[in-house]
Amino acid sequence: MKKSSQILLLSVWLFGVPVASLLTPSSVVADQANEYVELDWVALIPDDDLQALLNPPDWLAEIEDGSDLDDTSLLSSRTEMDDRDSRYRQALESSAVRGELADKKIRLPGYVVPLAFDDRRRVIEFFLVPYMGACLHLPPPPPNQLVHVTYELGLELDSLYTPYWIEGDLLIKSTSNAIAQAAYAIKVHKVEVYEF
Repeated sequence: MKKSSQILLLSVWLFGVPVASLLTPSSVVADQANEYVELDWVALIPDDDLQALLNPPDWLAEIEDGSDLDDTSLLSSRTEMDDRDSRYRQALESSAVRGELADKKIRLPGYVVPLAFDDRRRVIEFFLVPYMGACLHLPPPPPNQLVHVTYELGLELDSLYTPYWIEGDLLIKSTSNAIAQAAYAIKVHKVEVYEF
């Protein structure tokens, strides 16, 4: 299976939640005054992009893991692309967002990719990503799978392998830098370690 497909499946299964339960309306819409809606990463992907990602081109399944062909750059260098190939590639790079989530109070788990530190070496700006190593060891996820976070209190980050819960207001806001592009941001209210 292609690494890009593995990345999506990894992010879908990262927290042990099957795809079917991620798509239930209650995981996206339960909006009550001052209560945080616990979101999964898949809930940030518009339905049409999600369908494209869940139905990758057939030729991807024919590529052996770890082979020379197991490289996401093949999608951009492929000259013969049908509509399914093209739509899958677009979804892998999509900035499309779920507009109905704007300004919702959410709780989202993820990993920290530091962008800026304060004078006490606390992380005050970072990308929240769905899986460990995103943007560092692997290509960045699509912009709609990255959340830009500024956190004035600062996070004392002991390890990049530690997942966190971020609570706050979800914003539809594009942020781009040399590392990646995010389609969402969070106005942070609380940060805590994710306990397995």
